This record gives sequence, structure tokens and C-alpha cells, in this order.
Amino acid sequence: MGEPRLDRSRRKVMGAIAKGVSAGLLFGLARAEAAEKMTRAQADYQDMPNGIYSCGVCTLFVPPDACKVVEGEVSKDGWCKAFALAD
Repeated sequence: MGEPRLDRSRRKVMGAIAKGVSAGLLFGLARAEAAEKMTRAQADYQDMPNGIYSCGVCTLFVPPDACKVVEGEVSKDGWCKAFALAD
């Protein structure tokens, strides 16, 4: 008789763990979406390219003049420390 009771409590624990993990993932995702962009100063943004690297070839650049991680307008000829070249 002790075994079925143990199974039920194990199921409850596993269900609670699954719900907790799901809630944690959703909370983390919401926090990531709410993260603020860097200022141009924080990103060490410059209006000229860094050698052959420029915002125009960065994966974070959003044409015509925006960036996924730097706030405000950015030039396609600019560059910052968040630069990410496509593979």
C-alpha cells in the first residue's frame, strides 16, 4: 500500500518541477525582451568603419539606420564594439 502513495507524491513533485522550469523559462524570456539597448557611448559607436568592418555588414544592423542593440540612428558606415559579422 505504501508504493502507490509514493508514486502519487513523485508525480506531484515532477509536475511541480516541470511547471517551475516552464515558468522560469518564460520569465527569463520576458526579461530578455525587456532589456534596454546600449547607448552609443556604451557601445563605443563611431560614424566611420573599423577597417573593413561596418554596421552595413553586421548581423545586428536593421536597414536603413537602426541597430538591434544600440539605441538611436546608426550609419551603415559606422561601427561599434557589438559588431557581429555573419558566418
